[in-house]
Amino acid sequence: MRRTRILISGASIGGPALAYWLDRYGFEVTVVERAAGLRPGGQAIDVRGPALEVCDRMGVLAGIRRRSTGLRGMSVVDDEGKELFSTTDWTASGGDIDSPDVEILRDDLAAILFSAGGNGIEYLFDDSIASIVQGGDEVAVTFHRGAKRSFDIVVAADGVHSSTRAMVFGPEEDFLRHLGVYLGVWTVPNYLELDRWQVIYRTRGNAWGGMVMSVRDNTEARVFIGYNSDEPPTRVLRDSTVSDRKRLVAEAYADAGWEMPRMLEYMWGAPDFHFDSVSQIRMDSWSRGRVTLLGDAGYCGSPLSGQGTSMALMGAYVLAGELKAADGDHTTAFAAYERELRDYMTDHQDFALSNKERMDARMADDPAMLSPEAMADGRAEAKGLVNSYTLKDY
Repeated sequence: MRRTRILISGASIGGPALAYWLDRYGFEVTVVERAAGLRPGGQAIDVRGPALEVCDRMGVLAGIRRRSTGLRGMSVVDDEGKELFSTTDWTASGGDIDSPDVEILRDDLAAILFSAGGNGIEYLFDDSIASIVQGGDEVAVTFHRGAKRSFDIVVAADGVHSSTRAMVFGPEEDFLRHLGVYLGVWTVPNYLELDRWQVIYRTRGNAWGGMVMSVRDNTEARVFIGYNSDEPPTRVLRDSTVSDRKRLVAEAYADAGWEMPRMLEYMWGAPDFHFDSVSQIRMDSWSRGRVTLLGDAGYCGSPLSGQGTSMALMGAYVLAGELKAADGDHTTAFAAYERELRDYMTDHQDFALSNKERMDARMADDPAMLSPEAMADGRAEAKGLVNSYTLKDY
């Protein structure tokens, strides 16, 4: 009997994780990725709660821990570089130091998940889906490089701005909820000689501030910035070039102090510069016919949830498991997938909204708002949500 053929669009986090499980369960798996290879750069991301168990069951948790950021703590500075406070109890990006959670660079995690999949998975790099036509028994897919193929199921794991989702469900603006913030990330030399340390530069007004942290055994550093803007992503991002987006960051931080001028100089030559809106995707349904959504494409919580990566890993595990349990019957599997995870994902999206309200209020009043004491309520709420789900066995 012919194996169920599944096409996954996107090779960042959710796509390779789903491919691993589907291949293990005996499905025929193809992953298509627009980039020429695994994409470099991106945020420091967290693997938490049930997602740690997913990685353990994949056999990659030890490797993830070895490549974690390994931060010892953080400090907050003002325009002149004066330290407002420091702590070795937690970091702004990774949470409590003594937590079992793992903070790792997005591109490092993607490489680990990709390698875990083995040779049974077909990867098509430097290509993407140009069109999808659903029939009663299969999905006809045309790729941008010209190939035409048929699949039984298509999974969109291509991010918050998923082009696959747009083809099947409609335009992005119908589902994207912009949270009024834009985020930029790029790599710089570790010229501050940070030793597994994170420094937050606090500003007042429109800009959220800057953050720099040493990564990869202190051999380099990643810079993160944010600024407020209600301009819709369709206007800011559509048709803009990388240079256009770097210019937006430079303008937002034109009057910044501390080390930001030098970090902006590095930004202009950074090949891994990433810039995007802080947004959520809210869908009434994650599936339509033989096409379903995974991770940010279907239920992006935004970086303010602290759970985007874990949500994608959990989604991959559950979706693959339900397809296995349903013997490839997409109708049964998709319904079970959504029934299993809908409340969990929505709770984390709602947490991101309340988290932003807390952060906005404190930023306006207190440049030391990132102290452990000031963030205790949000951290406690996050812990409860993260551990509110127990993985099923498939």
